[in-house]
Amino acid sequence: MKSYILFDHDGVLVDTEHWYWTAGERALADVGVVLDKAQYLSDMTRGLGTWAQARSAGVDEPTIDRLRVARDGYYQEYLRTQPIEIDGVVDVLAELSRHARLAIVTTSKRADFDLIHERRQIRAFMDFVLVREDYQRAKPDPEPYLAGLRRFGAARSDTLVVEDSARGLRSAMAAGIDCAVVDNHFTRDGDFSGARYRIDTLRELVDIVRGDAG
Repeated sequence: MKSYILFDHDGVLVDTEHWYWTAGERALADVGVVLDKAQYLSDMTRGLGTWAQARSAGVDEPTIDRLRVARDGYYQEYLRTQPIEIDGVVDVLAELSRHARLAIVTTSKRADFDLIHERRQIRAFMDFVLVREDYQRAKPDPEPYLAGLRRFGAARSDTLVVEDSARGLRSAMAAGIDCAVVDNHFTRDGDFSGARYRIDTLRELVDIVRGDAG
């Protein structure tokens, strides 16, 4: 049985992974660089991202700084206009909150996170939220999840991380916390061999938290 759950955010509670990549793809297209998805996902696993391919293509740092601003603007446009709901999330969180304490540990920037949750109920179930500005080293470093443990005052053995990406799984494993990886169409080809659980939907977490799953 698990008494504490640390949720990743993008791709787990809201379907935003595709739109973040699309925003980067659009920004790089402005300077004639094609963002390869497979390479992007590989770079993300190593804690890199959109700009690794830009640098490989010879884009200089001042231009990358300008493109980052453009990417962030495109992403927020998508957050305002595109469907990012994942069916059943609120109902599952309501059920889980009867059995465990919940929190979010995300690499999302505070501005993006706040925009996503202006009119959503997800935050109401959380003890706290840690966004990118709340820690020094991002996933796959263990720092974000270790910070979550400290905030809860929880033991590793009593805690479950819920992730959708290989980068997030590596962070949880490095922190010594069991991880359930939920299927996400954007990241499903990653290496999840270290996951304690593989689940198709968040609904399966209820049995895991209660100790009914192996």
